[in-house]
Amino acid sequence: MDNRPIGVFDSGLGGLTAVRELKRVLPGEDIIYFGDTGRVPYGTRSRETIIRYTKDDIEFLLRYDIKLIIAACGTASSVALPFLKDKYDVKIMGVLEGACEEAVRVTKNKRIGVVGTAGTVKSGKYSEIIKSIAPQMLVFSKACPMFVPLVENGYADSEAARLIATDYLTPLKKENVDTLILGCTHYPLLKNVISDIMGSKVTLISPGELAAKSAKEYLLSEGLLKEKEDGGNCEFYVSDSVENFESLGSTFLQNNIEGKVYKAEAF
Repeated sequence: MDNRPIGVFDSGLGGLTAVRELKRVLPGEDIIYFGDTGRVPYGTRSRETIIRYTKDDIEFLLRYDIKLIIAACGTASSVALPFLKDKYDVKIMGVLEGACEEAVRVTKNKRIGVVGTAGTVKSGKYSEIIKSIAPQMLVFSKACPMFVPLVENGYADSEAARLIATDYLTPLKKENVDTLILGCTHYPLLKNVISDIMGSKVTLISPGELAAKSAKEYLLSEGLLKEKEDGGNCEFYVSDSVENFESLGSTFLQNNIEGKVYKAEAF
């Protein structure tokens, strides 16, 4: 048993999709979440900047004696973690591997789409991992840089989101993909719009959900589960506006988090 909290970080609100799933599969665990809202988005930054931001995020969470860190950010997972994850004593998990394994498992026509930030798509990591699992797969990637600001500003279900998503997703529809990896944890917050455009025959893969399941498997295998089986607490830290995060975060989590969000000190 290990009563230390799980740490989760993202560039902003997107990682709450992983938190929501963690609370479902591990209801007794305490969670410390950091959203780097003052520097969102990561996907348009240089590799060096993404690595530096990710290092800052990890080291912020380590202040809280964390037993496991989940990088609930597709950009950080694909660009920075290959350089950073072995530099710390704590286990650090990204969101790529589980999503790739699930996509390979569920596709019927071996045509997999990936949408992500510019940084994630440029890294080529999703395609690399999918090909390492099943070389016969065809992978089609599309950068969708406007998705993150749409989510962060509360426009996930707007007509603007639908118009932009149609423009981004039409090339993937033309490639006849039957499975689509939402390669940024913000993107499941656009799931209704994306599903409407892609159609009901396309399976959407949410990396945050699969990362939560992987976290449970890891904690079980290492004997690190918390003693309590329910009633876990969540605390949220942000590098910018507490109020904005409280409002949108409560909507996305379907749970009121007012009074549980704090401005990160010395960040």
